[in-house]
Amino acid sequence: MADKVFLFNTSFAQERLWFLHQLEPKSTFYNISVAVRFTGRLNEVALQQSLCEIVRRHEALRTTFTTVEGQPMQVISPNVNLTTKVIDLRQLSKTHREAKAMNVAAAEAQKPFDLAQGPLLRTTLLQLDEQECVALLTMHHIISDGWSTSVLIREITILYQAFCAGFPVPLKELPIQYADYAHWQREWLQGEVRQRQLTYWQQHLASAPPILELPTDRPRPAVQSFRGAHQSFTLPKNLYTSLVALSHKHEVTLFMTLLAAFQTLMERYTGVEDIVVGSPIANRTRLETEGLIGFFVNTLVLRTNLSGNPTFEQLLSRVREVTLGAYAHQEMPFEQLVEVLQPERHLSHNPLFQVMFALQNAPQETLTLPGLQLQLLNPPTTTAQFDLTLVMEETDAELRGAMEYNSDLFDATTITRILRHFQTLLEGIVAAPEQRLSNIPLLPSDERHQLLVEWNHTQASYPEDACIHHLLEAQQQQSPDAIAAVFADEQLTYHELNARANQLARHLQTLGVGPEVLVGVCMERSLEMLVALLGILKAGGAYVPLDPAYPQERLAFMLEDAQVCVLLTQECLSKSFTAHKARIICIDTDWERIGQEQGENLINEVIPENLAYVIYTSGSTGTPKGVLISHNSLVNYTLAIMKQFNLQCDDRVLQFASISFDVSVEEIFPTWLSGATIVLQNEKSLTSCRYLLEIIEKESITLMELPAAYWHQWVDELSLSEKQLPASFRSIIVGSDNISLEKFVTWQKFGVPFINVYGLTEATVTSTLHTFPISTENQEVWSTLHIGRPIANTQIYLLDSYLQPVPIGKSGELYVGGIGLTRGYINRPDLTADKLIPNSFSKQPGARLYKTGDLARYLPDGNIEFLGRIDHQVKLRGYRIELSEIETALSQHQCIQSVAVLVQNDNVTDKRLVAYLVLKTGQTPTVNELRRFLRKTLPEYMIPSVFTMLEALPLAPNGKLDRRLLSVLNLTRPDLEEAFVAPRNPVEETLAEIWAEVLGLEKVGIHDNFFDLGGHSLMVTQIISRIRKAFDVEISLRSLFETPTIADLVVIIVQNQAAQMNSDDIDRILTELEQISEHEAQLLSCGATTAILT
Repeated sequence: MADKVFLFNTSFAQERLWFLHQLEPKSTFYNISVAVRFTGRLNEVALQQSLCEIVRRHEALRTTFTTVEGQPMQVISPNVNLTTKVIDLRQLSKTHREAKAMNVAAAEAQKPFDLAQGPLLRTTLLQLDEQECVALLTMHHIISDGWSTSVLIREITILYQAFCAGFPVPLKELPIQYADYAHWQREWLQGEVRQRQLTYWQQHLASAPPILELPTDRPRPAVQSFRGAHQSFTLPKNLYTSLVALSHKHEVTLFMTLLAAFQTLMERYTGVEDIVVGSPIANRTRLETEGLIGFFVNTLVLRTNLSGNPTFEQLLSRVREVTLGAYAHQEMPFEQLVEVLQPERHLSHNPLFQVMFALQNAPQETLTLPGLQLQLLNPPTTTAQFDLTLVMEETDAELRGAMEYNSDLFDATTITRILRHFQTLLEGIVAAPEQRLSNIPLLPSDERHQLLVEWNHTQASYPEDACIHHLLEAQQQQSPDAIAAVFADEQLTYHELNARANQLARHLQTLGVGPEVLVGVCMERSLEMLVALLGILKAGGAYVPLDPAYPQERLAFMLEDAQVCVLLTQECLSKSFTAHKARIICIDTDWERIGQEQGENLINEVIPENLAYVIYTSGSTGTPKGVLISHNSLVNYTLAIMKQFNLQCDDRVLQFASISFDVSVEEIFPTWLSGATIVLQNEKSLTSCRYLLEIIEKESITLMELPAAYWHQWVDELSLSEKQLPASFRSIIVGSDNISLEKFVTWQKFGVPFINVYGLTEATVTSTLHTFPISTENQEVWSTLHIGRPIANTQIYLLDSYLQPVPIGKSGELYVGGIGLTRGYINRPDLTADKLIPNSFSKQPGARLYKTGDLARYLPDGNIEFLGRIDHQVKLRGYRIELSEIETALSQHQCIQSVAVLVQNDNVTDKRLVAYLVLKTGQTPTVNELRRFLRKTLPEYMIPSVFTMLEALPLAPNGKLDRRLLSVLNLTRPDLEEAFVAPRNPVEETLAEIWAEVLGLEKVGIHDNFFDLGGHSLMVTQIISRIRKAFDVEISLRSLFETPTIADLVVIIVQNQAAQMNSDDIDRILTELEQISEHEAQLLSCGATTAILT
């Protein structure tokens, strides 16, 4: 009976912290540590007396926690015998003493507390020598906070002096204790008071984004580890005084000014205009609480709208309004707010906000004791409660700060960079607060110069007065008898190729072909096709490649749109173009006449600025658009690629792409300028990955380029065949899409270098590339397949929506500049003006940038990571999701060969993620198995709702994944919310009854998600408590978060029972679960850790 006298309700804040401790009982991220160095003769007895008196005065320091019917309660002991552990380090050398002291301090700070056993205050004294020691004080946050630390230090100072002098305790007895506050809080925060507070926060946070997606160095783990570190900094004094002056001028506090700056930093880093930041507040609004040690601090959720690109002065006004509103409603405990708002629960991140900002305003006590010099130490931080926490501290002379960060997400170098950007932002704010947010400098001048100039220093000389055919003529003179092209049993030497192209060119000139005249080429793969391309260029015209496989309607549009005057084709294809007004020449049947022309080089009036070719690409409206590429762009590009691919005269390059795609340009012209050989194959032989290795072996191919989707399939084929690549094959070039890391790792086993290329038709094929060498044990393990750096005379800019350069690590839209840019789109001045914009970073008059619509980010070493299309970044239930991240995670599953993920609109629900899978032969994973696999690495909101199995992913003619076709596929079964399935056995029936009772529902199905039904964290503790009573097993809180359905949870329960029972007991339980299939029963009896698949 006496024990019950000392049981008290917890405060709301304690209740939340207790729950988090149950979730992570070994975690130390809620430890509060203080380390004080004493120099001089320390009176250890007086210090111990002071600590014991403080424990006597403050009940919070004598508090532990228990549960009563699933609810946490405070247990206050009348007496606690506080002992200080003394560690003698005097026998060590001075250097070793200091290192040992810091190690002990760090270890003490990282030692977990047992909230049920206590004590929740630990004291340790490190003796360094006779005149020096270090006191370590560690408390759990559930009984203390930052203000309490100041109270503790103040009382130690007063009591120590009194005990040293032999005086009685000079401190008055406390008017109340923390348990009184907890009781008052629960009594006061009810009815109208609670509703008024709650209504404000519900309105303030309505439809708030659930997560702030900062650019991270590593993907967010599915479960937070709370590993962390911190970095400190001090702002220049003149910047500090300017910030104070700015605050006074606009009648805001320094806190408001710094918060506005921090939220601007977050907006610039994320591109999100709705910024939610947490901020601690002392919450000691009553005089009686100011001298108490206890967990009073509350967290305010400060949501600011930064839309419309306001000036900083305008933003200050918005922040002031938000902050004052929050202050007026600060009594609403954050813990209660979370439970009422019911944000989606994810173990990967904190609810409501993931970044915190604070300006320290707790009273700072001066550490002074008679005969002693005191220094407050900062033990190294190894935990982080949030993704980022910026704490600023204002002193008499300076403004200091510290950034605590989640080290699972961020590297130390990234945090250093962020803090530099914060200071640069502050300097820009005080210099011109009337600026729009987008114009406030973020990047220091040296970093801006690095991004815009140093990493774009690609200037290289090239023959600016030459056209591509001029260079080819020079090449054929160097090696006239070398083989230029091979097709089946036919071949052409460079002399023969040049002569035939000259003959065709002369014939074309008689038909009016010259500069800026467009000539169509619609031919099957053949040597004549190559002659046609070169002949058009030599005539001074520009070729327009047309794929014979295209629909007639599309071909007709392209011919009409380009106003093609002459069309080169073959007899077998000519009937398709009889309705067109262009002059049709069948090279195969008309060659007798063409061959009568002279074969010597001819003169034309074409100049480098004239067109070389026009290639049509798919348009967003469904209508193809013609891209105009001039000779100077083609010449620069061809010479750059020759160098990058290290092409030699003995290379044999497979011509894989259709000439209607710009990759064919990369295959043909650099090969010819190198004096190497182009190897053509018929279309049918290139459609099968299975025959590709045979082609390489038969034709002694040394180098080839494949679309990513085709290459992925080929790697799978090679792996299954267990064959090796020929020694002659020296490089693979892959582009057009994201590269699977898994396939890349497999490729490394073949010992052939891998070249990752990125480019667009509008920028002459390839803009950036990187060669990944053959992997060895001593080389770095590639964690991301970046796209390298820009090629010669090409510039890459990664910009935000206001065309400002983004910092390293931050995603931005990729813009391309340089010689390779298209002249524009044929007959589309509107589209040309939209996609080709003035280059404000160039000093060259008329310089332009091409707006790619692709997302990318700079890595710290200057390489570029391709992130996908902007239109492939989707927003689902408030979360921004990169579909490629889900695809990458799924591709790691051993049963999956290839994957694509889309967002689809549904008539029943709103939007949902759909995964399209191609499985490896003989593999049949269940949907539940795939979901559990993904949950190991992805948060719940990134788990697809639907998994659809396909024989193969649809590919467009250029070899890229056809996402448009995927989106119209009929799904075999819409996997929406789980249908109700009643309990099938006694264990499931008992669990369903418990859930229904706690949730207040009539019935619960075995596949219903606990949190979808309205369950929340405090209900979890009640569920756990009732399971303990019903089944006599102890399961962790984490179990219910990770397996939130009855069907899954029953496995955990039976496993726990099985661990305590013999085989007869297990057989009895399996009998009770008689409706579970034999396969499921085997999983249970084997202690399988995966959930039951139904």
